[in-house]
Amino acid sequence: MTISLTRRSFAAATSLIPLACTAPGKTALTAAPGVDSPAASNPLVKQRADTQIFRHDDGWYYLMGSVPEYDRLALRRAKTLAGLADAEERVLWRHEATGPMSGFLWAPELHFVDGRWIVYFAAGPSGGGEDVFRIRTYAVVCDGPDPMTGNWSVLGEFKAPWDSFNLDSTIFTHRGTRYFSWAQREPGIDTNSNVYIAPMKDALTLASAPARLTVPTLDWEIRGYKVNEGSAFINRNGRLFMTYSASATDARYCMGLLSVDENADIMNPRNWTKAPKPVFQTCRETSVYGPGHNSFTVDEKGNDILVYHGRDYEKIEGDPLFNPDRHTRIQRLYFDANGQPDFGVPVGNGPLPERFIPAVRRTARLVQDGARLSVGEGALPQTQFRSLPAGNGAVRLSPILKSDHCLVAQADGIVTLAPITATGAQPGADLFRREAGPASGTVRFASVAHEGRALAHSSDKVVLADAYEASAAWLAD
Repeated sequence: MTISLTRRSFAAATSLIPLACTAPGKTALTAAPGVDSPAASNPLVKQRADTQIFRHDDGWYYLMGSVPEYDRLALRRAKTLAGLADAEERVLWRHEATGPMSGFLWAPELHFVDGRWIVYFAAGPSGGGEDVFRIRTYAVVCDGPDPMTGNWSVLGEFKAPWDSFNLDSTIFTHRGTRYFSWAQREPGIDTNSNVYIAPMKDALTLASAPARLTVPTLDWEIRGYKVNEGSAFINRNGRLFMTYSASATDARYCMGLLSVDENADIMNPRNWTKAPKPVFQTCRETSVYGPGHNSFTVDEKGNDILVYHGRDYEKIEGDPLFNPDRHTRIQRLYFDANGQPDFGVPVGNGPLPERFIPAVRRTARLVQDGARLSVGEGALPQTQFRSLPAGNGAVRLSPILKSDHCLVAQADGIVTLAPITATGAQPGADLFRREAGPASGTVRFASVAHEGRALAHSSDKVVLADAYEASAAWLAD
């Protein structure tokens, strides 16, 4: 008899099985001043899901993720985020021929634990029968200081509190204590998986009983399956934040958020606050579907970066986990005035967008609202624009929520939004040269069609002004 294996069928079927208990001047530039690294573009790496990227203290970015075949643990590294796109990849370990690690391998994460490189991952056996549903967490370890060149071997199985379905393990350190976090089906709770944390005794053993932080109960957490999984942690602004993913792995997949005061006892679930709505989900305007299973890193300037996977189309033939097109994506992670993370929307394919802030009005932003441009306040997605290369050092500025439109300078000096494919405007009216601004640390966008003039603001309007006026200086964030 042939059995079709999927991650979700594993989880669903466990309910039928008895259970044991991360300058001034006129010199034209091709990037914002001070940025030497090449610009990253989405998708960053195709066909890598459940992605982890982190910048180690050796100066390298490391990337791991589930491969479409689910048969191997593959690692790549680069000195820049953009460099990960075509970095050489090394296979560290392949699933075994028989036994508990002979089936699918999921969600690998690389960590440096007590002087050793370790990869945590989930695996199950191949073949048929009840054992096919035995998904557990394991680790492999490197015998040398360089994970790309050392030899890797099995370290062992994570000693989970129950002998039941578990996966999506990660590590984080908080106030000097290293914690393990993972998703597991707990006996007696009618869900596919919940999220837990516990301090670590060693690489595979917990130091105490776990805390159950979240159980899927909200309507957006139980679409298709009752799932909370893929936790990731970031400590900012006096709070520890935990993201997690929920629901089925198609377009319904989304991310939730828990938070706790950084000085509170994080092992007490009552100290955590759970957001009532998803913080990151499918966005049809940007054509990203089912974003989730995230991690966190920083860019070359130290800005927080959200790492996640998502598809760029909605309709899937067959089981979504056999669809290979969950691609690794990244984007800036911003924080609001209250110190809370603002995830915005998945920004879509193309160069990473930026926000443009008038240098003399730093509480305002360049804003797109439908077909209207303005300078003022707007939700994060309305303030994110791409600089699309247009040849000869010129760019088109395009809002992420209307990616088929760009800024166009009209003959009267007013700047509007128009379809990129539109004709009839003055040649070059939709093109700008990105240059060093009139003040240190600023940029300006000199009009190709109107010599000596640049993108500027007048009250809440977007206009052209003399390129050396203060209103033509912008900060790129």
